[in-house]
Amino acid sequence: MNPNVNGIAYEQALQALRDSKLEMRGDLPPKEMLLNGYHPDYRADARVKLPVGANAGSDCHPELAKLLLSRPLIDDFDLAGAEHLDTDVLVIGGGGAGAAAALAATEAGATVIIANKLRIGDSNTVMAEGGIQAAVGEEDSLQQHYEDTLKGGHHAGNKELIAQMVTDGPSVIRWLIGIGMNFDMVKDEGNSKRLQRKRAGGTAIPRILCYRDFTGLELMRVLREAVELERRITQLNRCPAVELLSDEHGHCVGAVLYDLERRKLLVAHAKAVILATGGSGRLHLQGFATSNHYGATADGLVMAYRMGAKLRDMDSFQYHPTGVAYPAHLVGVLISEAVRSAGTHLVNGLGERFVDELQPRDVVAAAILREVAEGRGVVRGKQVGVFLDTPRLIAKDPDVLKRLVSLAHVAHKCGIDPAVEPMLIHPTLHYQNGGMEIDGNGATSIPGLYGAGEVTGGIHGRNRLMGNALLDIISFGRRAGEAAAKGIVRSDHPFQKKRGGFAHVYNLQRELTRAGIKSETKAPVLYPNYGTFDLREHAGLQEGAK
Repeated sequence: MNPNVNGIAYEQALQALRDSKLEMRGDLPPKEMLLNGYHPDYRADARVKLPVGANAGSDCHPELAKLLLSRPLIDDFDLAGAEHLDTDVLVIGGGGAGAAAALAATEAGATVIIANKLRIGDSNTVMAEGGIQAAVGEEDSLQQHYEDTLKGGHHAGNKELIAQMVTDGPSVIRWLIGIGMNFDMVKDEGNSKRLQRKRAGGTAIPRILCYRDFTGLELMRVLREAVELERRITQLNRCPAVELLSDEHGHCVGAVLYDLERRKLLVAHAKAVILATGGSGRLHLQGFATSNHYGATADGLVMAYRMGAKLRDMDSFQYHPTGVAYPAHLVGVLISEAVRSAGTHLVNGLGERFVDELQPRDVVAAAILREVAEGRGVVRGKQVGVFLDTPRLIAKDPDVLKRLVSLAHVAHKCGIDPAVEPMLIHPTLHYQNGGMEIDGNGATSIPGLYGAGEVTGGIHGRNRLMGNALLDIISFGRRAGEAAAKGIVRSDHPFQKKRGGFAHVYNLQRELTRAGIKSETKAPVLYPNYGTFDLREHAGLQEGAK
Protein backbone atom coordinates (compact mmCIF):
# COMPACT_ATOMS: atom_id res chain seq x y z
CA MET A 1 0.00 0.00 0.00
CA ASN A 2 1.35 3.42 -0.92
CA PRO A 3 0.30 6.06 1.64
CA ASN A 4 1.68 8.88 -0.54
CA VAL A 5 -0.80 8.37 -3.38
CA ASN A 6 -3.33 11.14 -4.00
CA GLY A 7 -6.75 10.69 -2.49
CA ILE A 8 -9.71 12.39 -0.86
CA ALA A 9 -9.66 13.32 2.81
CA TYR A 10 -11.69 11.00 5.04
CA GLU A 11 -14.31 13.48 6.27
CA GLN A 12 -14.89 14.81 2.75
CA ALA A 13 -15.24 11.27 1.39
CA LEU A 14 -17.57 10.30 4.23
CA GLN A 15 -19.90 13.18 3.41
CA ALA A 16 -19.84 12.23 -0.28
CA LEU A 17 -20.82 8.69 0.67
CA ARG A 18 -23.74 9.91 2.78
CA ASP A 19 -24.99 12.07 -0.09
CA SER A 20 -24.55 9.31 -2.70
CA LYS A 21 -27.32 7.22 -4.24
CA LEU A 22 -24.70 4.57 -5.05
CA GLU A 23 -25.34 4.43 -8.76
CA MET A 24 -22.71 2.45 -10.66
CA ARG A 25 -20.26 4.72 -12.46
CA GLY A 26 -20.58 4.37 -16.23
CA ASP A 27 -16.95 4.59 -17.39
CA LEU A 28 -15.85 1.16 -16.22
CA PRO A 29 -13.11 -0.41 -18.40
CA PRO A 30 -13.08 -4.06 -19.53
CA LYS A 31 -11.66 -6.62 -17.12
CA GLU A 32 -8.52 -7.09 -19.21
CA MET A 33 -7.68 -3.38 -19.07
CA LEU A 34 -8.17 -3.30 -15.33
CA LEU A 35 -5.89 -6.28 -14.77
CA ASN A 36 -3.19 -5.18 -17.19
CA GLY A 37 -3.19 -1.66 -15.84
CA TYR A 38 -3.51 -2.15 -12.08
CA HIS A 39 -3.18 -5.72 -10.81
CA PRO A 40 0.22 -6.28 -9.07
CA ASP A 41 0.91 -9.51 -11.01
CA TYR A 42 0.95 -7.56 -14.28
CA ARG A 43 3.70 -5.12 -13.29
CA ALA A 44 6.92 -5.31 -15.30
CA ASP A 45 8.97 -5.89 -12.14
CA ALA A 46 6.71 -8.69 -10.85
CA ARG A 47 8.64 -11.56 -12.48
CA VAL A 48 12.08 -12.82 -13.38
CA LYS A 49 13.28 -15.94 -15.20
CA LEU A 50 14.63 -18.72 -13.01
CA PRO A 51 18.15 -19.53 -14.30
CA VAL A 52 18.60 -23.05 -12.90
CA GLY A 53 16.65 -25.95 -11.42
CA ALA A 54 13.55 -27.81 -12.56
CA ASN A 55 11.90 -24.55 -13.67
CA ALA A 56 14.85 -23.00 -15.47
CA GLY A 57 13.46 -20.43 -17.90
CA SER A 58 10.09 -20.10 -16.13
CA ASP A 59 8.70 -16.88 -14.67
CA CYS A 60 8.85 -16.41 -10.91
CA HIS A 61 8.27 -13.52 -8.53
CA PRO A 62 11.67 -11.93 -7.71
CA GLU A 63 11.34 -12.32 -3.92
CA LEU A 64 10.36 -15.95 -4.26
CA ALA A 65 13.15 -16.58 -6.78
CA LYS A 66 15.63 -15.27 -4.23
CA LEU A 67 14.54 -18.00 -1.82
CA LEU A 68 14.45 -20.77 -4.41
CA LEU A 69 18.07 -19.96 -5.32
CA SER A 70 19.28 -19.51 -1.74
CA ARG A 71 21.76 -21.32 0.50
CA PRO A 72 20.45 -24.12 2.74
CA LEU A 73 20.15 -23.77 6.51
CA ILE A 74 21.66 -27.22 7.12
CA ASP A 75 24.83 -26.56 5.11
CA ASP A 76 27.20 -26.82 8.07
CA PHE A 77 25.35 -29.25 10.30
CA ASP A 78 26.41 -32.80 11.04
CA LEU A 79 23.31 -34.90 11.57
CA ALA A 80 25.11 -37.84 13.16
CA GLY A 81 24.25 -36.72 16.66
CA ALA A 82 20.67 -35.69 15.88
CA GLU A 83 17.65 -37.51 17.28
CA HIS A 84 16.13 -39.89 14.71
CA LEU A 85 12.45 -40.77 14.28
CA ASP A 86 10.75 -43.29 11.98
CA THR A 87 7.27 -43.37 10.48
CA ASP A 88 5.38 -44.56 7.43
CA VAL A 89 4.17 -41.11 6.32
CA LEU A 90 5.60 -37.75 7.35
CA VAL A 91 3.18 -34.84 6.92
CA ILE A 92 4.82 -31.41 7.05
CA GLY A 93 2.25 -28.74 7.90
CA GLY A 94 -0.57 -28.68 10.43
CA GLY A 95 -3.30 -26.76 8.61
CA GLY A 96 -6.38 -28.20 6.96
CA ALA A 97 -4.54 -29.96 4.13
CA GLY A 98 -2.01 -31.56 6.47
CA ALA A 99 -4.65 -32.69 8.94
CA ALA A 100 -6.84 -34.17 6.18
CA ALA A 101 -3.81 -35.95 4.70
CA ALA A 102 -2.76 -37.38 8.05
CA LEU A 103 -6.25 -38.72 8.76
CA ALA A 104 -6.57 -40.29 5.31
CA ALA A 105 -3.15 -41.94 5.63
CA THR A 106 -4.12 -43.58 8.92
CA GLU A 107 -7.43 -44.71 7.40
CA ALA A 108 -5.31 -46.50 4.78
CA GLY A 109 -3.30 -48.24 7.50
CA ALA A 110 -0.18 -46.05 7.84
CA THR A 111 1.46 -44.59 10.91
CA VAL A 112 1.92 -40.83 10.64
CA ILE A 113 4.06 -38.06 12.07
CA ILE A 114 2.63 -34.58 11.49
CA ALA A 115 5.23 -31.84 11.95
CA ASN A 116 3.74 -28.43 12.62
CA LYS A 117 5.68 -25.19 12.37
CA LEU A 118 3.49 -23.71 15.11
CA ARG A 119 0.67 -25.86 16.49
CA ILE A 120 -1.89 -27.87 14.62
CA GLY A 121 -4.47 -25.46 13.24
CA ASP A 122 -2.19 -22.41 13.30
CA SER A 123 -2.58 -21.82 9.59
CA ASN A 124 -4.44 -19.94 6.88
CA THR A 125 -7.25 -22.50 7.13
CA VAL A 126 -8.71 -20.86 10.23
CA MET A 127 -8.72 -17.52 8.40
CA ALA A 128 -10.91 -18.82 5.55
CA GLU A 129 -14.10 -17.07 6.58
CA GLY A 130 -16.38 -17.07 3.57
CA GLY A 131 -17.18 -20.74 3.08
CA ILE A 132 -16.56 -23.80 0.94
CA GLN A 133 -17.82 -24.48 -2.58
CA ALA A 134 -19.60 -27.71 -3.47
CA ALA A 135 -22.23 -28.34 -6.12
CA VAL A 136 -24.97 -29.74 -3.89
CA GLY A 137 -27.93 -27.56 -4.93
CA GLU A 138 -30.69 -28.81 -7.19
CA GLU A 139 -30.07 -25.90 -9.59
CA ASP A 140 -26.32 -26.53 -9.62
CA SER A 141 -24.11 -29.11 -11.31
CA LEU A 142 -20.54 -30.39 -11.26
CA GLN A 143 -20.18 -29.05 -14.80
CA GLN A 144 -21.17 -25.53 -13.74
CA HIS A 145 -18.75 -25.62 -10.80
CA TYR A 146 -16.02 -26.79 -13.17
CA GLU A 147 -16.75 -24.02 -15.68
CA ASP A 148 -16.84 -21.31 -13.00
CA THR A 149 -13.50 -22.48 -11.60
CA LEU A 150 -11.81 -22.75 -14.99
CA LYS A 151 -13.08 -19.34 -16.09
CA GLY A 152 -12.23 -17.69 -12.77
CA GLY A 153 -8.64 -18.92 -13.13
CA HIS A 154 -8.37 -17.42 -16.64
CA HIS A 155 -8.50 -20.91 -18.20
CA ALA A 156 -4.98 -21.56 -16.89
CA GLY A 157 -5.85 -24.37 -14.47
CA ASN A 158 -5.21 -28.06 -14.97
CA LYS A 159 -8.54 -29.31 -16.27
CA GLU A 160 -8.13 -32.81 -14.85
CA LEU A 161 -7.36 -31.48 -11.36
CA ILE A 162 -10.29 -29.05 -11.47
CA ALA A 163 -12.68 -31.79 -12.59
CA GLN A 164 -11.48 -34.04 -9.81
CA MET A 165 -11.84 -31.36 -7.14
CA VAL A 166 -15.38 -30.36 -8.10
CA THR A 167 -16.40 -34.03 -8.40
CA ASP A 168 -15.12 -34.57 -4.85
CA GLY A 169 -17.17 -31.62 -3.57
CA PRO A 170 -20.37 -33.37 -2.40
CA SER A 171 -18.46 -36.25 -0.78
CA VAL A 172 -16.16 -33.76 0.98
CA ILE A 173 -19.20 -32.07 2.55
CA ARG A 174 -20.62 -35.43 3.65
CA TRP A 175 -17.27 -36.38 5.18
CA LEU A 176 -16.97 -33.08 7.05
CA ILE A 177 -20.51 -33.38 8.42
CA GLY A 178 -19.69 -36.94 9.42
CA ILE A 179 -16.77 -35.83 11.60
CA GLY A 180 -18.88 -33.15 13.26
CA MET A 181 -18.68 -29.94 11.24
CA ASN A 182 -21.57 -27.50 11.45
CA PHE A 183 -23.03 -25.66 8.45
CA ASP A 184 -25.67 -22.93 8.26
CA MET A 185 -29.09 -24.36 7.48
CA VAL A 186 -32.33 -22.86 6.13
CA LYS A 187 -35.89 -24.16 6.03
CA ASP A 188 -37.47 -24.88 2.68
CA GLU A 189 -41.17 -24.63 1.77
CA GLY A 190 -41.89 -27.98 3.38
CA ASN A 191 -40.35 -26.74 6.65
CA SER A 192 -37.49 -29.22 6.35
CA LYS A 193 -33.91 -28.01 6.65
CA ARG A 194 -31.30 -27.91 3.94
CA LEU A 195 -27.80 -26.49 3.60
CA GLN A 196 -27.85 -22.75 3.01
CA ARG A 197 -26.12 -21.74 -0.23
CA LYS A 198 -24.69 -18.31 -1.05
CA ARG A 199 -23.28 -16.62 -4.11
CA ALA A 200 -19.55 -15.93 -4.43
CA GLY A 201 -17.58 -13.70 -6.77
CA GLY A 202 -17.13 -15.36 -10.15
CA THR A 203 -19.85 -17.98 -9.67
CA ALA A 204 -22.97 -18.30 -11.80
CA ILE A 205 -25.00 -20.10 -9.11
CA PRO A 206 -25.18 -19.85 -5.29
CA ARG A 207 -22.80 -22.58 -4.20
CA ILE A 208 -21.05 -21.42 -1.03
CA LEU A 209 -21.75 -23.46 2.10
CA CYS A 210 -20.66 -21.80 5.29
CA TYR A 211 -20.83 -21.65 9.03
CA ARG A 212 -21.56 -18.00 9.79
CA ASP A 213 -18.46 -16.15 8.60
CA PHE A 214 -15.81 -18.32 10.23
CA THR A 215 -16.16 -21.50 8.20
CA GLY A 216 -12.43 -22.27 8.17
CA LEU A 217 -12.25 -22.03 11.94
CA GLU A 218 -15.14 -24.48 12.29
CA LEU A 219 -13.57 -26.83 9.73
CA MET A 220 -10.22 -26.75 11.52
CA ARG A 221 -11.93 -27.39 14.84
CA VAL A 222 -13.23 -30.78 13.73
CA LEU A 223 -10.00 -31.69 11.94
CA ARG A 224 -7.92 -30.85 14.99
CA GLU A 225 -10.15 -32.95 17.22
CA ALA A 226 -9.99 -35.90 14.81
CA VAL A 227 -6.17 -35.70 14.61
CA GLU A 228 -5.79 -35.52 18.37
CA LEU A 229 -8.03 -38.55 18.84
CA GLU A 230 -6.15 -40.68 16.29
CA ARG A 231 -3.53 -42.79 18.10
CA ARG A 232 -1.59 -43.56 14.94
CA ILE A 233 -0.77 -39.87 14.44
CA THR A 234 2.16 -38.41 16.37
CA GLN A 235 2.15 -34.62 16.53
CA LEU A 236 5.35 -32.60 16.65
CA ASN A 237 4.34 -29.03 17.43
CA ARG A 238 6.75 -26.13 16.89
CA CYS A 239 8.96 -28.33 14.70
CA PRO A 240 9.31 -26.67 11.28
CA ALA A 241 11.06 -28.56 8.50
CA VAL A 242 14.38 -27.10 7.35
CA GLU A 243 15.27 -29.60 4.60
CA LEU A 244 14.02 -32.75 2.89
CA LEU A 245 16.06 -35.96 2.73
CA SER A 246 16.80 -37.88 -0.46
CA ASP A 247 18.23 -41.37 -0.96
CA GLU A 248 20.68 -42.55 -3.60
CA HIS A 249 17.82 -43.01 -6.07
CA GLY A 250 16.58 -39.42 -5.67
CA HIS A 251 13.50 -40.51 -3.73
CA CYS A 252 12.23 -38.38 -0.85
CA VAL A 253 12.72 -40.36 2.37
CA GLY A 254 12.10 -37.86 5.16
CA ALA A 255 13.06 -34.45 6.44
CA VAL A 256 15.18 -32.59 8.95
CA LEU A 257 13.06 -30.75 11.51
CA TYR A 258 14.05 -28.12 14.04
CA ASP A 259 12.53 -28.46 17.50
CA LEU A 260 12.05 -24.85 18.56
CA GLU A 261 11.37 -25.67 22.20
CA ARG A 262 14.33 -28.01 22.75
CA ARG A 263 16.57 -26.15 20.28
CA LYS A 264 17.72 -29.28 18.54
CA LEU A 265 17.50 -30.96 15.15
CA LEU A 266 15.35 -34.02 14.52
CA VAL A 267 15.74 -36.37 11.57
CA ALA A 268 12.41 -37.87 10.57
CA HIS A 269 12.73 -40.90 8.27
CA ALA A 270 9.62 -41.79 6.29
CA LYS A 271 8.50 -43.99 3.44
CA ALA A 272 6.56 -41.04 1.99
CA VAL A 273 6.46 -37.30 2.68
CA ILE A 274 3.49 -34.97 2.18
CA LEU A 275 4.21 -31.25 1.98
CA ALA A 276 1.27 -29.18 3.25
CA THR A 277 3.21 -26.09 4.24
CA GLY A 278 0.89 -23.46 2.77
CA GLY A 279 1.86 -20.37 0.81
CA SER A 280 4.11 -17.34 0.85
CA GLY A 281 1.97 -14.40 1.96
CA ARG A 282 4.28 -13.38 4.77
CA LEU A 283 6.94 -12.48 2.21
CA HIS A 284 4.88 -9.30 1.65
CA LEU A 285 5.34 -9.46 -2.13
CA GLN A 286 5.17 -6.09 -3.92
CA GLY A 287 5.27 -4.47 -0.47
CA PHE A 288 1.64 -5.39 0.26
CA ALA A 289 0.18 -6.06 3.67
CA THR A 290 -1.06 -9.64 4.05
CA SER A 291 -3.91 -11.62 5.55
CA ASN A 292 -1.66 -14.67 5.99
CA HIS A 293 -0.59 -16.30 9.24
CA TYR A 294 3.01 -15.88 10.40
CA GLY A 295 4.21 -19.23 9.12
CA ALA A 296 3.41 -18.57 5.44
CA THR A 297 6.98 -18.07 4.20
CA ALA A 298 7.21 -20.44 1.20
CA ASP A 299 9.20 -23.11 3.07
CA GLY A 300 7.69 -26.03 1.18
CA LEU A 301 8.42 -24.48 -2.21
CA VAL A 302 12.07 -23.93 -1.29
CA MET A 303 12.57 -27.51 -0.09
CA ALA A 304 10.64 -29.04 -3.00
CA TYR A 305 12.58 -27.03 -5.59
CA ARG A 306 15.87 -28.25 -4.14
CA MET A 307 14.58 -31.81 -4.48
CA GLY A 308 13.99 -31.15 -8.16
CA ALA A 309 10.19 -30.91 -8.03
CA LYS A 310 8.61 -28.91 -10.84
CA LEU A 311 6.66 -25.78 -9.89
CA ARG A 312 4.13 -23.77 -11.88
CA ASP A 313 2.58 -20.28 -11.97
CA MET A 314 5.08 -18.87 -9.50
CA ASP A 315 4.39 -15.35 -10.74
CA SER A 316 0.68 -15.48 -9.86
CA PHE A 317 -0.78 -14.39 -6.52
CA GLN A 318 -4.15 -13.33 -5.23
CA TYR A 319 -4.71 -9.97 -3.60
CA HIS A 320 -7.97 -10.14 -1.69
CA PRO A 321 -10.01 -6.97 -2.30
CA THR A 322 -11.10 -6.32 1.26
CA GLY A 323 -8.22 -6.08 3.68
CA VAL A 324 -8.39 -3.57 6.53
CA ALA A 325 -6.69 -0.28 5.58
CA TYR A 326 -7.18 1.60 8.85
CA PRO A 327 -6.02 1.69 11.64
CA ALA A 328 -2.38 1.10 10.75
CA HIS A 329 -1.74 -1.73 13.23
CA LEU A 330 -4.51 -3.82 11.64
CA VAL A 331 -3.62 -3.20 7.99
CA GLY A 332 -4.06 -6.37 5.94
CA VAL A 333 -6.49 -8.12 8.29
CA LEU A 334 -9.10 -9.87 6.18
CA ILE A 335 -12.73 -8.84 5.86
CA SER A 336 -14.53 -11.85 4.43
CA GLU A 337 -16.01 -11.93 0.94
CA ALA A 338 -19.16 -13.05 2.73
CA VAL A 339 -19.70 -9.35 3.49
CA ARG A 340 -19.84 -8.54 -0.24
CA SER A 341 -21.94 -11.63 -0.88
CA ALA A 342 -24.43 -10.23 1.63
CA GLY A 343 -24.80 -7.07 -0.48
CA THR A 344 -22.23 -4.56 0.77
CA HIS A 345 -20.96 -2.10 -1.86
CA LEU A 346 -17.49 -0.68 -2.47
CA VAL A 347 -17.48 3.11 -2.76
CA ASN A 348 -14.70 5.55 -3.65
CA GLY A 349 -13.98 8.95 -2.15
CA LEU A 350 -16.51 10.64 -4.46
CA GLY A 351 -19.33 8.47 -3.17
CA GLU A 352 -19.35 6.37 -6.36
CA ARG A 353 -19.81 2.63 -6.67
CA PHE A 354 -17.10 1.65 -9.17
CA VAL A 355 -17.22 -2.14 -9.59
CA ASP A 356 -19.55 -5.13 -9.44
CA GLU A 357 -18.49 -6.50 -6.08
CA LEU A 358 -19.14 -10.10 -7.14
CA GLN A 359 -16.68 -10.08 -10.01
CA PRO A 360 -13.68 -12.43 -9.46
CA ARG A 361 -11.29 -11.24 -6.78
CA ASP A 362 -8.49 -10.15 -9.09
CA VAL A 363 -10.85 -7.86 -11.01
CA VAL A 364 -12.29 -6.28 -7.85
CA ALA A 365 -8.81 -5.80 -6.36
CA ALA A 366 -7.55 -4.16 -9.57
CA ALA A 367 -10.57 -1.84 -9.60
CA ILE A 368 -9.81 -0.69 -6.05
CA LEU A 369 -6.15 -0.10 -6.91
CA ARG A 370 -7.25 1.95 -9.93
CA GLU A 371 -9.46 4.21 -7.79
CA VAL A 372 -6.59 4.80 -5.39
CA ALA A 373 -4.00 5.38 -8.14
CA GLU A 374 -6.24 7.87 -9.96
CA GLY A 375 -6.86 9.95 -6.85
CA ARG A 376 -10.35 8.76 -5.94
CA GLY A 377 -9.18 6.86 -2.88
CA VAL A 378 -9.92 7.82 0.71
CA VAL A 379 -7.02 9.05 2.84
CA ARG A 380 -7.13 8.65 6.59
CA GLY A 381 -3.91 9.44 8.42
CA LYS A 382 -1.17 7.76 6.41
CA GLN A 383 -3.48 5.04 5.08
CA VAL A 384 -5.45 5.03 1.84
CA GLY A 385 -8.24 2.83 0.50
CA VAL A 386 -11.92 2.88 -0.41
CA PHE A 387 -15.08 2.46 1.66
CA LEU A 388 -16.83 -0.82 2.43
CA ASP A 389 -20.32 0.61 2.91
CA THR A 390 -21.53 -1.49 5.84
CA PRO A 391 -23.99 1.13 7.21
CA ARG A 392 -26.36 0.75 4.23
CA LEU A 393 -26.20 -3.04 4.43
CA ILE A 394 -26.97 -3.07 8.15
CA ALA A 395 -29.77 -0.52 7.71
CA LYS A 396 -31.43 -2.89 5.23
CA ASP A 397 -30.75 -6.01 7.31
CA PRO A 398 -30.24 -5.21 11.02
CA ASP A 399 -29.63 -8.90 11.82
CA VAL A 400 -26.74 -9.29 9.39
CA LEU A 401 -24.09 -8.90 12.12
CA LYS A 402 -25.53 -11.96 13.86
CA ARG A 403 -24.52 -13.94 10.76
CA LEU A 404 -21.32 -12.03 10.02
CA VAL A 405 -19.73 -12.43 13.43
CA SER A 406 -16.18 -11.89 12.18
CA LEU A 407 -17.17 -8.58 10.58
CA ALA A 408 -18.45 -7.32 13.91
CA HIS A 409 -15.28 -8.54 15.62
CA VAL A 410 -12.93 -6.86 13.12
CA ALA A 411 -14.92 -3.63 13.22
CA HIS A 412 -14.71 -3.61 17.02
CA LYS A 413 -10.92 -4.06 16.81
CA CYS A 414 -10.83 -1.14 14.36
CA GLY A 415 -12.70 0.96 16.90
CA ILE A 416 -15.77 1.65 14.77
CA ASP A 417 -19.46 0.83 14.71
CA PRO A 418 -20.06 -0.71 11.25
CA ALA A 419 -23.72 0.32 11.41
CA VAL A 420 -22.66 3.97 11.57
CA GLU A 421 -19.26 4.24 9.91
CA PRO A 422 -17.94 2.51 6.77
CA MET A 423 -14.73 0.51 6.99
CA LEU A 424 -11.67 1.63 5.02
CA ILE A 425 -10.34 -1.25 2.92
CA HIS A 426 -7.50 -1.97 0.48
CA PRO A 427 -6.35 -5.19 -1.27
CA THR A 428 -4.25 -7.49 0.89
CA LEU A 429 -1.90 -10.27 -0.24
CA HIS A 430 -3.99 -13.35 0.31
CA TYR A 431 -3.18 -16.49 -1.67
CA GLN A 432 -0.45 -18.17 -3.69
CA ASN A 433 -2.08 -19.35 -6.93
CA GLY A 434 0.88 -21.43 -8.08
CA GLY A 435 2.99 -24.13 -6.41
CA MET A 436 4.23 -27.67 -6.90
CA GLU A 437 2.93 -29.58 -9.89
CA ILE A 438 0.94 -32.61 -8.74
CA ASP A 439 -1.15 -35.34 -10.26
CA GLY A 440 -4.65 -36.32 -9.18
CA ASN A 441 -3.32 -38.06 -6.06
CA GLY A 442 -1.06 -35.22 -4.95
CA ALA A 443 2.09 -36.94 -6.22
CA THR A 444 4.94 -34.76 -7.50
CA SER A 445 7.59 -35.72 -10.03
CA ILE A 446 9.81 -36.85 -7.13
CA PRO A 447 9.08 -40.42 -5.93
CA GLY A 448 7.92 -40.41 -2.34
CA LEU A 449 7.03 -36.69 -2.32
CA TYR A 450 3.39 -35.56 -2.29
CA GLY A 451 1.71 -32.20 -1.85
CA ALA A 452 -1.65 -30.77 -0.81
CA GLY A 453 -3.12 -27.34 -0.27
CA GLU A 454 -1.68 -23.94 -1.08
CA VAL A 455 1.84 -25.29 -1.61
CA THR A 456 0.56 -26.93 -4.82
CA GLY A 457 -0.43 -25.34 -8.11
CA GLY A 458 -2.62 -26.03 -11.11
CA ILE A 459 -6.00 -26.26 -9.43
CA HIS A 460 -6.96 -22.58 -9.36
CA GLY A 461 -5.14 -21.35 -12.44
CA ARG A 462 -4.13 -17.71 -12.09
CA ASN A 463 -6.96 -16.62 -9.79
CA ARG A 464 -8.84 -18.55 -7.12
CA LEU A 465 -12.56 -18.32 -6.49
CA MET A 466 -13.85 -17.86 -2.96
CA GLY A 467 -14.64 -21.19 -1.31
CA ASN A 468 -12.46 -23.35 -3.53
CA ALA A 469 -9.51 -23.24 -1.12
CA LEU A 470 -11.29 -25.18 1.62
CA LEU A 471 -12.56 -27.68 -0.94
CA ASP A 472 -9.04 -28.02 -2.38
CA ILE A 473 -7.37 -28.79 0.96
CA ILE A 474 -9.84 -31.53 1.88
CA SER A 475 -10.13 -33.05 -1.60
CA PHE A 476 -6.41 -33.22 -2.32
CA GLY A 477 -5.35 -33.57 1.31
CA ARG A 478 -7.31 -36.79 1.60
CA ARG A 479 -6.20 -38.02 -1.81
CA ALA A 480 -2.54 -37.35 -1.04
CA GLY A 481 -2.78 -39.08 2.35
CA GLU A 482 -4.41 -42.17 0.90
CA ALA A 483 -2.03 -42.33 -2.08
CA ALA A 484 1.05 -41.92 0.10
CA ALA A 485 -0.05 -44.71 2.42
CA LYS A 486 -1.00 -47.08 -0.38
CA GLY A 487 2.15 -46.23 -2.32
CA ILE A 488 4.22 -47.58 0.55
CA VAL A 489 2.57 -50.97 0.18
CA ARG A 490 2.89 -51.02 -3.62
CA SER A 491 6.47 -49.75 -3.77
CA ASP A 492 9.10 -52.23 -4.91
CA HIS A 493 11.82 -49.96 -3.52
CA PRO A 494 12.42 -51.15 0.07
CA PHE A 495 12.49 -48.58 2.84
CA GLN A 496 15.88 -48.53 4.50
CA LYS A 497 15.95 -47.22 8.02
CA LYS A 498 18.04 -44.15 8.76
CA ARG A 499 19.06 -43.58 5.13
CA GLY A 500 18.90 -40.28 3.37
CA GLY A 501 21.00 -37.21 2.83
CA PHE A 502 21.36 -33.94 0.99
CA ALA A 503 22.77 -34.88 -2.40
CA HIS A 504 19.90 -33.01 -4.05
CA VAL A 505 20.78 -29.84 -2.13
CA TYR A 506 24.41 -29.94 -3.18
CA ASN A 507 23.45 -30.69 -6.78
CA LEU A 508 21.43 -27.47 -6.98
CA GLN A 509 24.22 -25.53 -5.26
CA ARG A 510 26.65 -26.75 -7.91
CA GLU A 511 24.23 -25.64 -10.63
CA LEU A 512 24.15 -22.19 -9.08
CA THR A 513 27.93 -22.05 -8.92
CA ARG A 514 28.29 -23.05 -12.57
CA ALA A 515 25.77 -20.34 -13.48
CA GLY A 516 27.82 -17.77 -11.55
CA ILE A 517 25.04 -17.17 -9.01
CA LYS A 518 26.06 -16.51 -5.42
CA SER A 519 23.44 -15.94 -2.76
CA GLU A 520 23.82 -14.59 0.76
CA THR A 521 20.23 -15.57 1.57
CA LYS A 522 19.55 -18.69 3.62
CA ALA A 523 16.23 -20.51 3.36
CA PRO A 524 13.71 -21.69 4.31
CA VAL A 525 13.32 -18.49 6.29
CA LEU A 526 10.79 -20.09 8.68
CA TYR A 527 9.38 -16.79 9.97
CA PRO A 528 8.80 -13.28 8.61
CA ASN A 529 11.79 -10.99 8.62
CA TYR A 530 10.33 -8.54 11.12
CA GLY A 531 13.35 -9.18 13.32
CA THR A 532 16.15 -11.66 12.90
CA PHE A 533 16.02 -15.40 13.38
CA ASP A 534 19.26 -17.31 12.87
CA LEU A 535 18.89 -21.08 13.18
CA ARG A 536 22.56 -21.49 14.02
CA GLU A 537 22.53 -18.81 16.69
CA HIS A 538 19.22 -20.12 18.08
CA ALA A 539 20.73 -23.60 18.33
CA GLY A 540 23.77 -22.23 20.20
CA LEU A 541 26.22 -23.12 17.41
CA GLN A 542 28.96 -21.01 15.92
CA GLU A 543 29.59 -20.70 12.18
CA GLY A 544 31.47 -23.76 10.98
CA ALA A 545 30.61 -25.85 14.04
CA LYS A 546 29.58 -29.45 13.51
